[in-house]
Amino acid sequence: MNLEKLFYPKSVAVIGASDNLGGGKMPYFQILRASGFNGALYPVNPRRDEVDGVKAYPSLDELPEPVDYAIVAAPVEQSIEIVKAAVRNKFKFIHFFTSGFGETGNRQLEEEMVREARKGDLRIVGPNCVGVFCAESKLAFTPGVQDASTGPVAFLGQSGGVTGNFLATSTTRKIFLNKVVSYGNQIDLRVEDYLDYLADDKGVRLIACYIEDIKDAEVFLKTLKRVTSIKPVIILKGGKTDTGSKAAASHTGAMASNYTIWAAAVRQHGGLLVDDFDQMMDLVMLGTYGKVLRGKRVGFLGAGGGVSVLFTDLAVEAGLHLPELNKKTQQKIGEVIRGVNTSTANPVDLGAFGFDLNVMLHTMKALDEDDGIDVIIPYFSVEYIMRSEFFLNVKNNAETIFKMAEQIKKPVVPILSSFVEDNLDAERARIATFATLRKAGFPVYAKIQDAVYSIGTYFEWVSRRAAG
Repeated sequence: MNLEKLFYPKSVAVIGASDNLGGGKMPYFQILRASGFNGALYPVNPRRDEVDGVKAYPSLDELPEPVDYAIVAAPVEQSIEIVKAAVRNKFKFIHFFTSGFGETGNRQLEEEMVREARKGDLRIVGPNCVGVFCAESKLAFTPGVQDASTGPVAFLGQSGGVTGNFLATSTTRKIFLNKVVSYGNQIDLRVEDYLDYLADDKGVRLIACYIEDIKDAEVFLKTLKRVTSIKPVIILKGGKTDTGSKAAASHTGAMASNYTIWAAAVRQHGGLLVDDFDQMMDLVMLGTYGKVLRGKRVGFLGAGGGVSVLFTDLAVEAGLHLPELNKKTQQKIGEVIRGVNTSTANPVDLGAFGFDLNVMLHTMKALDEDDGIDVIIPYFSVEYIMRSEFFLNVKNNAETIFKMAEQIKKPVVPILSSFVEDNLDAERARIATFATLRKAGFPVYAKIQDAVYSIGTYFEWVSRRAAG
C-alpha cells in the first residue's frame, strides 16, 4: 500500500486547532510548528480567526487546497460530517485523535465512517490514537522527539500510551527513530497496511509493534511473512489473558483471540515475540547496533567472582558459550593484574583492577585478538567507577570508553549495573556513564539477564530465519 503522502505530506490540516489547550486537547498545530514541519499547515476552527498567530479556516470547504493529511481533534459527534467534507475536498489521509468509537461499543459509527471514506480516496488512521511521526518530514504528535536524528527504527502501537512510552524510552536510550504510528481502533488502515509499507522502506531496518488485536489474521500473517524475510519484526501482544482481552476491548475495541494459537502462528511467520515492554526495548537497542553478532562464543570480564558465576549460569542457559581463552590472551590479561582474587580464565575476574577503565580496555583488547571469542561483554559497576580514585588512585573518564569503541573490532555489549537506589551522586554517575557508552555506539544493559536475553533471543531469531 502506498502511504507516502501519509508520512511525507505536503499539506496538513488540524481540525479543532485552538489557542486554548485545556480540556484534554492535544496541541497538534503547535507541535507541528515547533517540529519544523515545512509543508502547508492549516488550522481549522469555526470559532477562531487565528490560531497561534496563523489564519484559521472555519471549515474544510474553505481551505485553499486539498490536503494530504488531516488531524481531527473535534467531538466524536462531528466525525461523519468531517469525513464527508474530507472526501468532498479530495483529502488523502485523515487521523482521528478523537475517542468514543468502537471502544465504547459505537461500532456502527465506525462502519459509517468507512463507508463514507470509500466514496472517495480517503483513508482513515485510527480513530482513538495519537497519530503519525516521521523524522524526515518533521511530522510529529509530541514535542521533543523531533530533535533527534533520523534513525533505522519504526514502531507501530495500537495504544497511544504504549507509543508514548516507546518514544520516551527510545529518547532516553538514544535509539533514533524513523517512523511511528499510533493506530488505535484500525477501522480502515490496519497494522498490516503499515507493515507492508515499511517492508520496502529502505530507511527502516527494524520494526517493533504493540498489538492488541488483528482484524484479518490471514492477511496479517501473509504480510508478516513478507516483511520478516526482509527485516526483523518484534511484537509485544496486549490482551494475552481473558482479563487482558477485556481490558483491550474497552481500550481500543479489540477482539483478541487465543494467545497460544496466535503466538505459534506469528513465530511460524517470522515474528519475534516478546513477553514485556522491557524485552522489546532491549531487543530494539541490540537490533540498532552497528556491528553484527556472528557467533555465540562470548568473553565476559568484570570485577568480582560472584558476578562471573551468575553471568555464566545465565549465558549457558540461553545457549551461549564461554570458551577457554588461549594462553596468549591470558598472559596479556595477566600483565596488568596481580593474582589476588583475580582470574584470567573466561569469565575474566579482574578483581579490584576492574575499577579501572584502562585495565578494562587492555583486557578487551586481549579478548579482541582471541580467535575463540565472538562477542565481548564487559561488566561495569557504577559503584566501582565512583570508587576507582579512592581504591586505585585512578580517575576514569569518557575518553577511555571512546577508545573502546575505536580500538575493539568485535561486537561489545556492555552491562552497566547500579545497586544503589538512594544516592543522587550514584544516579548522576550512572546516567553519565550510560550516555557515554551509548554515544560510543554500544548497546547497554542494566542487568546481566537483560544482555543475555537479548543476545540469546537474537541468535534464536537468526537460526529460525536460516531454517525457514
